Formats: sequence, structure tokens, C-alpha cells
Amino acid sequence: MPTVTSNASSSPSPLIIPRAEHGISRALISENALKVLYRLKESGYEAYLVGGGVRDLLLGREPKDFDVATNARPEEVRSLFRNCRLIGRRFRLAHVRFGREIIEVATFRAPHDVADNDKAAALTADGLILRDNVYGTLEQDAWRRDFTVNALYYNIRDFSVLDHTGGLADLKAGVLRLIGDPERRYREDPVRMLRAIRFAAKLGFRIEPDTEAPIFELGRCLGEIAPARLFDEVLKLFQGGVAVETFEMLRHYGLFKPMFPLTEAALAKETQGFPRTFIARALANTDRRIQENKPVTPAFLFAALLWEPVRQRKADLVRAGTDEIPALHAAAGEVISDQQKHVSIPKRFSIPMREIWTMQPRFVQRFPKRVERFLAHPRFRAAYDFMCLRAEVGEVDEKLAEWWTRIQETDDAGRQQMMRRANAGSGARKRRRRPRKRKSPVNKGTT
Repeated sequence: MPTVTSNASSSPSPLIIPRAEHGISRALISENALKVLYRLKESGYEAYLVGGGVRDLLLGREPKDFDVATNARPEEVRSLFRNCRLIGRRFRLAHVRFGREIIEVATFRAPHDVADNDKAAALTADGLILRDNVYGTLEQDAWRRDFTVNALYYNIRDFSVLDHTGGLADLKAGVLRLIGDPERRYREDPVRMLRAIRFAAKLGFRIEPDTEAPIFELGRCLGEIAPARLFDEVLKLFQGGVAVETFEMLRHYGLFKPMFPLTEAALAKETQGFPRTFIARALANTDRRIQENKPVTPAFLFAALLWEPVRQRKADLVRAGTDEIPALHAAAGEVISDQQKHVSIPKRFSIPMREIWTMQPRFVQRFPKRVERFLAHPRFRAAYDFMCLRAEVGEVDEKLAEWWTRIQETDDAGRQQMMRRANAGSGARKRRRRPRKRKSPVNKGTT
């Protein structure tokens, strides 16, 4: 099948799949998304469920979120919902909030060449989109979307599904295909390359050859994306339940290096496979927690991704004469500072990430008072999990990890006994005080 072009004016009529011929039921759609769809419809606007929600429902998957497309302008959407706020300058959107759930509402977009002023649309000389607020029709919107499987629209008026770009056929074939000229679309927004990897890994789809080819050459374009935006994309990539596969694909296509250059450099010079194995185990642990509906903190994820650069920098500082603990703290600061230039990490995550690293030496200090304080530390559990991963790959003695596991499971008497044995076994001795110098007696001789 040839590359899908974006000439909407000459495209054939859309494929319309009536309710009886697809598996989307309103019972599977978020109640809040239905509220948004119905209010837009009742107010005289077009309203469609679109994007990943429709794609996942057609695949029999449970959507993570629901997005709505409409011909209502953002300000008109806001006027209909008191719980709505408008976000974004580059791409103006309406967010309708229902408690913790947000329904994203986007106005139909049109090609930039129909814009009547540069305030609505703007590109750099290299084709990067700076503003994308040219509003248009449903058909124009379909051809402006990224992948064919994300350009399927569920019509709330008659419950049919509309397909302008051949997305249904690609969905059935398990193919991820970019709409339009791939190189131009990637240059417009390099994040589309990351989305290609994320969807391919998540859905188990193969990337269509024309869609795939430019990725190998355009990874450098990720440097044009704001580090804060890439932070959000990294979370989507590695917190989707397929982090291990995603990591391997990012490295295969050369997209990991622009985001984590220090880590990629460490991986490139590994000799015994440690960095790659450690990261793979950390990501597998993340996937497992997500499958078990357990929380995953970005601090732990980034701590694992950046640990090897910290280790190597610390080793350099120690060889230069810096003591172990100051070297670890200095290395952590340097790596975080450099990483912020590529993928920024908010302080609410970078601070606990740094604590996870700098708490690692405390695991070898098994004196009673230190152990008790350490166990009560709010970051202990994260640091302990991190240390256990290090033990799994041979960086830490497995017996040490077993000791810290057991001491959390025993009572106070058992803890005291374990600590006495640990210190006796390590040859630790109680520190002896230096004897005080005796003062010479004052000669009170008679006068």
C-alpha cells in the first residue's frame, strides 16, 4: 500500500462503518466523555470520539483516556462547561475536568496553507511547527492527524465510525502508517517518531517501511523539542507496560541517545553488559508493577536510567582523589545538571532520585542506631528496591540484599540479634575513646 497522502480535497468519500458492524458500545466509553459528546451535540456542534480511544475500543482494549474532536472553537467549548480550562499556545485545547478525569477537546484542524495570518500557524525554516491553530472541517482534521489508526472517528449522532485515511484496514493488518510524507511530518513535530515507537511497542504493530525509514536519520531533530515536553513523552514511553520493548526499540532507531546521551555513552562502552542488564531489569520491574496496578514513581525510573553515568563519574572523581561519599554526591549533581538540557526532570522527582542514589552507601553501615534511622527514612523503600536491583546484576552482594529484606520482616528482638551478628561478622569494633591527657598537678608550694 503506498504512502497515504494528505490531499483531503481529492480524497474519496470516507468509509462509514455503521453501529451494527463495529464493536464500540457506549457502555465501554467513559461516562464523562459521553457527557461532553452529548452536550456538544445538543448545542448544535459536531462531536466525535477520536484517536487512541476509538483505536483501542476497536481492538478490544480498555482505553487509557478519551479525546473528543469538534467544530466548536476552544472558547465555545469553554462557554459550555464551567469545569473547562483552555491550555496551550502552540496547539490550543480545551480540558474538561471531572474530578481526576480530564476529557481533552480539540477543534478540527486544517492545513497551514489555508491560514489567513501567522498568529494561527507558524513553521520554522526546517518545517518545525511553532503554532498550529488553523481550524477547519472534519475531513481536513482527519488528514492532519499523525497515524491512520488514530484518525478514526466515532460519531455520537448515529454511533457510526468514520474512516477517511484507511485506518481501519491498517488496524486489522497491525500496521502503523504515518499520514502524509513521513519526513515532512516528522520534521513538523519530531515527537511523532517517539509516538511511532510507543504505539508499535504497545500495540505489537509493525511500522510501515516508508514510515520507518526516516526515523534512523531524524533522531537529532528531538533536540529541537523543549526538554519539559520530552519529560512527559518519556513517562508515556516507559509507563505504558512495555518499557523493555520500548527501550530496545528506541536504541535500535537511534532515539534514545538524543534524550539520554550520558546513558547511551555508558551503554556504548560497557564491557560486561552491566548497564544494559541493570536498565532492562529496572524497566521489567516497572512493567510488572504496572501490570499489578501498583504505583510507579518517575524518580525511580530516572534513577535507573541515569545510574550508570553517575557510577562512572563517581569512579573518575575517586581516581582523582575525592573521597567516596563526596564523589557520589558530586557525580549525582553533575549528571542531573547535564540531563536537564535534554529531558528535564522536575524537582519533585529529581530530589528523591538523587536521594535514592546517595543513600546506597548506607546499606553497608549496619550499626544499630544507623539501621533504625535508615529504616524510618521516607525514601528507604525506594532506595532498598534500587539496591536489590543492583544485587540482581552483581553490583552488590546478594547476601547484603537478603539481610535488608529479612530485617524488615523480623521483630525488634530479631533485629537486634541480626545487627549484632552483622557487626561481629564484619569485624566491626566499638570505637575506643582516646585517653584524656592528665593535667600536671599545680604546685602549691609554700612561699
